[in-house]
Amino acid sequence: MEVYGNTELMLALSQMVESGHVPHAMLLHEDDGGGAFPIALTFLEQLYGGNPRVGKLIHPDIHFVFPVAGADKPVSLQYMAPFRELLQQNPYFFENELYSAIGIEGKQAGISVNEARSILDRLSLSAVEGGYRTVVLYLPEKMNMQAANALLKMVEEPPVRTLFLLITHAPEKVLQTISSRCLHLRVQPLSEEAEAQVHQQENAGFVVLKDLFHDMLNALVARDLLAALETAEAVADLKVREQQKNFCRIASEDLRRIFLLQKAPSQARIPGGEEDYYKKMAAALKPTFPRRALAALDQALLLIERNVNQKILFTNLVNQLYCI
Repeated sequence: MEVYGNTELMLALSQMVESGHVPHAMLLHEDDGGGAFPIALTFLEQLYGGNPRVGKLIHPDIHFVFPVAGADKPVSLQYMAPFRELLQQNPYFFENELYSAIGIEGKQAGISVNEARSILDRLSLSAVEGGYRTVVLYLPEKMNMQAANALLKMVEEPPVRTLFLLITHAPEKVLQTISSRCLHLRVQPLSEEAEAQVHQQENAGFVVLKDLFHDMLNALVARDLLAALETAEAVADLKVREQQKNFCRIASEDLRRIFLLQKAPSQARIPGGEEDYYKKMAAALKPTFPRRALAALDQALLLIERNVNQKILFTNLVNQLYCI
């Protein structure tokens, strides 16, 4: 798998293998879709002596765990086929793409205590090939307290040649009892060129969401409530909840640019070719609008997480923005 950038991190990981001093637990902090999996798998290929089964995700001593919906049993094992397919097709996948691949869009995903116990059961067996036993745990911030406590002893004092590789998007949300036992490594964000190459489809989706917000903002500036509500309905009709969250994030980023153009133009970073649009919005909107709109979008993000009815949520959002 191709690794973009992160030369220093890859060199450090390679030196760990060559020296034989491999930490028993590492926490790779990536931006969503940022490339921690290619780095982790390249490192594991070296650790396992170039074994081709590492890249095929079928090595018997490497165990993958990721958030799923359902806590009654360790169900991540049931989704290994679509997980492998996703990871092999696009190792730079976004979190919402995993949930789509395993069919749990719109559901609350997490890592339960039963998943943790399943990990312990697998690690209680001897390594099939006599080398390292590795757990690759995607999004440990989705692990509840019971799960973390069940794993803590193993992470704290693992058997010889046992490795935990944790991949997180939010290290501050990883339970401290687990986080403090790990070596923290930052995966640097993709360059614009690399991101365009690995996320072509996602970039197209980004453009769609950004256009939706621009339509909404244009309608609000024109005081056309009906048109703004029609845009809100289009956002509410998005099939994946993560897309609605991304809409709010994109909208927030746009509003921050507008705010900076109004208050500190020299600090505003405007995408090439879009200067006229942002300057127009900065001139048309009240100086108080961006700040108050950002608060409304932050609240909308929280309500999306709580599974509030989307049509009501985005209708209310438009009403709030219209009244600012």
